[in-house]
Amino acid sequence: MTNNALRFPAEWEPQSAVLIAWPNADTDWADRLGEVEETYIALVAAITRFQPVLICVADDDVQAYARARLSSARIDMGAVRFIDAPYDDTWLRDSGPITLKRGDEGFRLLDFRFTGWGGKFDASQDDLLVERLHDQGIFSKSDRQSIDFALEGGGIETDGAGTLLSTWQCLHERHPEASREEITTKLSGWLHQDRVLWLDHGYLEGDDTDAHIDTLARFAAADAIVYQGCDDPTDSHYPELQAMAAELAALRTRDGQPYRLFALPWAKPIIDENRRLAASYANFLIVNGAVLMPAYGDAADTAAQAVLAQAFPDREIVPVPCRALIWQNGSLHCVTMQLPAGLIAG
Repeated sequence: MTNNALRFPAEWEPQSAVLIAWPNADTDWADRLGEVEETYIALVAAITRFQPVLICVADDDVQAYARARLSSARIDMGAVRFIDAPYDDTWLRDSGPITLKRGDEGFRLLDFRFTGWGGKFDASQDDLLVERLHDQGIFSKSDRQSIDFALEGGGIETDGAGTLLSTWQCLHERHPEASREEITTKLSGWLHQDRVLWLDHGYLEGDDTDAHIDTLARFAAADAIVYQGCDDPTDSHYPELQAMAAELAALRTRDGQPYRLFALPWAKPIIDENRRLAASYANFLIVNGAVLMPAYGDAADTAAQAVLAQAFPDREIVPVPCRALIWQNGSLHCVTMQLPAGLIAG
């Protein structure tokens, strides 16, 4: 008897690859392309230590350049695959596929509307990315479900066992006409979840996603949550992040127990052109056997690594320099999308 029930897998489950898009002069990275390329080289080097990486490139010239940069960094190019696909920008957590696993029988790619975080930026190419990738035959044993509802991958967290975690601010901003009950029902249906846990507090200055959950709180296991703390009463974030910590402490697992909570340290303010940047350690990426951690060149980097080692005791914690990324209001998790094991053809 085959198992064909759909399930939204947790990020810590086995993966086939990580999907990214290479920055180029036609993206918002143009003014600081050299800096962000160094971050992408470090990111690809970290991912390929553990699994393959699929890199979207805008054209042949971008591919040739990216290949040369990665090769010169002595990266294992056997673990790198390039894919021709146009894109507006490189935030694939929000424009890439949200993948459900269909038991032992394959996958469903959920293709939600991507509106540039509520129309803040042009996203016409990004909104077509999942369809274009699927049409190229990159994904095996998969179908694509187009859903006319704005939702970004960075706005949701799952424990892989039917519990979804999200922030009400983000979903309410995208769908101001819908009630919490209506959105809960929709997300539960599309994502095959039977519990949705909402946070009403938590934000980061310099974040234009309207409080994506992946900058604030992340599942580390079905009974554990890692979250961005703030222990500086003089910081503008202190009231909201303390309120978020209290909300997390009040949440209960499916068995009615409190979650094991791991508070990440707070980096000193990073100011760029009189603008504070959103330096969240919660924006980490889980890969096979490791957790890739955003590092900001701050003294708190080492403490964040120690907290993640406690939360993920069986995984190596690998810092990736991400100060260049937060200039454009996102970090490491935001520019990546994991693809479950078995999804990639060939």
